[in-house]
Amino acid sequence: MTDPRDEVPQYALPLVIRVERMAPPHRTDALEAAARAVLVFLSDPRVTEPEGEWAGAVRAWTDGRIRKVVRRARGAPWRRAEELPGITLIQGTAEVRVFPPVPVDAWPAELSKLQVSGTELEDPQTPPDPPNGLPVLYLNPRLPMTAGKAMAQAGHAAQLAWNAADAKIRSEWKGSGFALAVRTASPARWTELLASGLPAVRDAGFTEVAPGSCTVVADLPALRARVAAS
Repeated sequence: MTDPRDEVPQYALPLVIRVERMAPPHRTDALEAAARAVLVFLSDPRVTEPEGEWAGAVRAWTDGRIRKVVRRARGAPWRRAEELPGITLIQGTAEVRVFPPVPVDAWPAELSKLQVSGTELEDPQTPPDPPNGLPVLYLNPRLPMTAGKAMAQAGHAAQLAWNAADAKIRSEWKGSGFALAVRTASPARWTELLASGLPAVRDAGFTEVAPGSCTVVADLPALRARVAAS
């Protein structure tokens, strides 16, 4: 059966992470920066207002497969990318810039030349447990992903959580600066999350993982309470 999303022009949301040779960002910072950048973008008036500068591109993007592509840059290529319309977000050691959606086959030259595959980053130590009450995007513990792939998946999970949230949840989350954490779930926690009814990312299988693989579950306390009450 043909999916109607495949019958329209396909767009992707570009994210570029700054990876300087002598000071690469920590992996968890990069994942959290990507997720927060997507949320800041989706809540920006240039997207939310019907006649906003980026609203048309976002509508075209969401009419098809909702793709996100993470590339990396440093030095002059990063500075050229900064000159394009977009939003830069800093999270700890990570700096990520998100851009309005572009056709998958017509990227701006400043972005199309950037490397897309094999982005690998490391954490200097195991991230601490997040504080109680903080939204957490949990990665599948049984599914290894490069940092670039995991960044895109964290962005997907953040977007699904945003779509599932009502106006009150959105307002409170935005008021916190979109505070969140990204962590790898324990196997037992992952099993519980899959059965929770919380927003879960099922990957289309374009890169790295098999189609239909569940990569991330978004655990927002407010959404968990609403799911439990339904």
